Amino acid sequence: MKLIDVTVPLDAGLPTYPNNTPFSLEPVKRLARGDSSNVSTLHMSAHTGTHVDAPRHFFDNGPGAEGLPLEMLIGRTRVIEVASRAGIAADDFSQIDLSEDVRLLIKTHNSRLWGSPEFHPDYVGVTESAARHLVDHGIKVLGVDYLSVEKFRTPGAPAHRVLLGAGTIVIEGLNLADVEPGFYDMICLPLRIVGADGAPARVVLRRS
Repeated sequence: MKLIDVTVPLDAGLPTYPNNTPFSLEPVKRLARGDSSNVSTLHMSAHTGTHVDAPRHFFDNGPGAEGLPLEMLIGRTRVIEVASRAGIAADDFSQIDLSEDVRLLIKTHNSRLWGSPEFHPDYVGVTESAARHLVDHGIKVLGVDYLSVEKFRTPGAPAHRVLLGAGTIVIEGLNLADVEPGFYDMICLPLRIVGADGAPARVVLRRS
């Protein structure tokens, strides 16, 4: 069984969305210092690296990360590739039949950005028209290959609000560079953090 790990590594070279807490690993105890074991403290945003957005990210009364339905985050998933660098719009799906799809991962130029510690504000994001198109066509899980589904600093965050407001789960921070378009079995397991607006996740694919 060959698994494709599409999770970005958590390390000091990971880019951080502006004003979010960057990832760091702080040594608390170390064998080399004579301590009884190695113990570390993690510092990071709930939206660091590969993570899942909970509805509470944009809706105070929405479920937190612990309420995300795992049955929706495991199963048949479609990967498509979109060449646009101006933003993913509804027209980008005009030739794609999504009638049998529930889970969709969008591969873009963004996957080439991983490996750079700098945050790239010109990443490809999803427009409001695309978000509405996907919701209207029954997409319940949407994954993207950079730190936000939203185009950088879009006023009002309409893509987030359309998707999360409709109950569509958003997975952000995937690395799809080595993933060909097609159908896969996906396992996405976010941490069960009570009340959190998002949670880090490990995401793997297996060709179906």
